Amino acid sequence: MEKVPVLPLALAELPAAVQRFCDPSGPAPARMMAAKGLVPVKGNDQITMLAQLSADAEPQVRAAALDTITKLPDALLLPACDAPLLAPILHFLARTLKNEEALGRLMANPATADATIAEVARVCAERISERIAVNEQRLLQAPEIIEALYMNRNTRMSTADRLIELAARNHLSLTGIPGFQAHVEALQGELIPEPSEEPLPQDAFFQQTLVEDKDENAFAEDKTQGLEEIKKQYKPLNMQIAEMRKGEKIRLAAVGNMAARAILVRDHNKQVSMAAVSGPQVTAGEAGDFAKSKEVSEEILRFIGNKKEWIKNAEVKHNLCFNPKTPVGISMRFISHLRMEELKALSKNRNVSAQLKSMAGQWITRKEKKG
Repeated sequence: MEKVPVLPLALAELPAAVQRFCDPSGPAPARMMAAKGLVPVKGNDQITMLAQLSADAEPQVRAAALDTITKLPDALLLPACDAPLLAPILHFLARTLKNEEALGRLMANPATADATIAEVARVCAERISERIAVNEQRLLQAPEIIEALYMNRNTRMSTADRLIELAARNHLSLTGIPGFQAHVEALQGELIPEPSEEPLPQDAFFQQTLVEDKDENAFAEDKTQGLEEIKKQYKPLNMQIAEMRKGEKIRLAAVGNMAARAILVRDHNKQVSMAAVSGPQVTAGEAGDFAKSKEVSEEILRFIGNKKEWIKNAEVKHNLCFNPKTPVGISMRFISHLRMEELKALSKNRNVSAQLKSMAGQWITRKEKKG
């Protein structure tokens, strides 16, 4: 996919009618008059002129052009959003205009760059995402748009399923979607709904789950018994997730917050739990919490122990060593990184393997000899 188109354009690329008003070597007062809409240029040429001046070298000219274009009436702006203007002009309009109708028209405009649509698709409202998602030719031309829509929390769950099915049917491999292949497998044998004017019940259910989800660990440790228990406020979220289809869980792992990921990483389905731990939003702090859990699988602990960015974190290494479920081969790699007090505690820990305790004892002896 091409890069995002940017302004200013070369003077020769502009319509002849506006070139003299946008000439950076011309007098600034003339460009200021143009930026305020006080020159005899109308219609799409005026839109192009104002967009170009929004990238002028003079801050006052830029500000005036932005102010003018945002105050133009819909009768002038909306036709421009449908017109075959230059891609950087349409990109500027997509970033600048807050009118949802204007944005929808820009997304349907064949002259709009794929990169512009992908940028909008990452953050747009549901209505716009639906408009983008029905243009299958564009989606197949630029699969990055599919990835952007999928990762947008506002995109309907039914639409996300439809996008995954479209990609799989056309033999696309979407590396920008965590758990893509797992979601493809989850949809096998399922009936994929057609686009609809209103959200389906499953869409409302998924959105409600996102509302319940928060950016904190959903679990707490009982200090007296050392057991993990879900926090009271996240019990409804836990029940909602338990009712989800596999594909919904995989997408929630990608777009949800910490609370949802903390629940999903403990899921008995390996593809779901792996989607939760391998998502791009997972932090080293979260990885440390996962590494401490006795409820996650060995595969999750092995994944954490092999993630270069995370094993720089002292808490991650500590928790992996003290978790009896961590594969011994992983734990042994980090013993030399532990402090003396940690080594002593590990050598006396009744839950870890004898091999690990013995190795901790050897490192204690080494460090004591070094003084």
